[in-house]
Amino acid sequence: MNLLIVNAGSSSLKLRVLDASDQVIDEQDIADWDGSPDPLESLKADAVVHRVVHGGDRFDGPALVDDSVVAAIEELVPLAPLHQPRALGLIRASLRGDRPVVACFDTAYHRTMPAAAATYALPAAWRRRHGLRKFGFHGLSHQYVARRSPEVLGRGLPRLISCHLGAGASLCAIADRRSVDTTMGFTPVDGLVMATRSGSVDPGLLMWLQTSAGFAADDISDALEHRSGLLGLSEKSGDLREVLANLDDESCRLAFDVYVHRMTGEIARMAAALGGVDGIAFTGGVGEHSTPLRAAVCRQLEWLGVVLDAEDNELSAPVISSPGSAVGLCVIPSREDLTMSAQARELLG
Repeated sequence: MNLLIVNAGSSSLKLRVLDASDQVIDEQDIADWDGSPDPLESLKADAVVHRVVHGGDRFDGPALVDDSVVAAIEELVPLAPLHQPRALGLIRASLRGDRPVVACFDTAYHRTMPAAAATYALPAAWRRRHGLRKFGFHGLSHQYVARRSPEVLGRGLPRLISCHLGAGASLCAIADRRSVDTTMGFTPVDGLVMATRSGSVDPGLLMWLQTSAGFAADDISDALEHRSGLLGLSEKSGDLREVLANLDDESCRLAFDVYVHRMTGEIARMAAALGGVDGIAFTGGVGEHSTPLRAAVCRQLEWLGVVLDAEDNELSAPVISSPGSAVGLCVIPSREDLTMSAQARELLG
């Protein structure tokens, strides 16, 4: 069975057709995608498999899509407004054919988090009524990293930290290939500084903006999603490459320093959740390609026993740790499509 793997981002679209051996036989990447479902028509396969960012409480694994699944995904649009609507448009277009359609959820991998990691210290009545909890995201990527990192480093990694770094970014603490903590929360805005998303912000500050500074909730939401992160800090760009190219500028230097500071602090928190760390993996567009970022992060983690091989890091080699490093360091090309393929094939039998 050939599978069409559909990975819709907030502004990009990645399409791959995998044969029965999971070899790529056709593909199309659209960096500036307008949300149109038209590209699906040019690629043929026996089934269509979609990445869906938010699965809420309902989905703890892949689902064969029908009207009830579409309705459940639509209910979660307010919690992932950059991604969920675009995925829905593609899913609806796929359902017009006669091929089976499968949804794979980024949140499902994190359902193994213990209650201590997933529970917010909010009134119990709120939590029960509204399903308030940490969901976590990028699960399809983190799950692939959990499988691939031991193969790359050639050793067991019972305590692994996966760093998915792109326009969106999150860390995952992985114990024996199971998620036990992550940096994103109820929505994908939480956690690390990202391209245009703020990451974690004091909730009291947000309340003050509404009650004292006069900002409407919609204005705050738009700023947190679209005008914060590296863009808000640098006042120039949300693209880390452009920030790094202008480090002589005070705002760009601040943006990079904040990005690294937040990331290293969160890696330390993931290590605490694991009781130590055996490996750190970098994936996603930034994680795979930004040599300066990996170097800056690893310098700040030397107290953990991290020793970076500078030459291998410059080459973005699969293994970038020095032989004497207590923590294995690797660069893993993101292959969410392989996780999605495995899930879909199991579901479809």
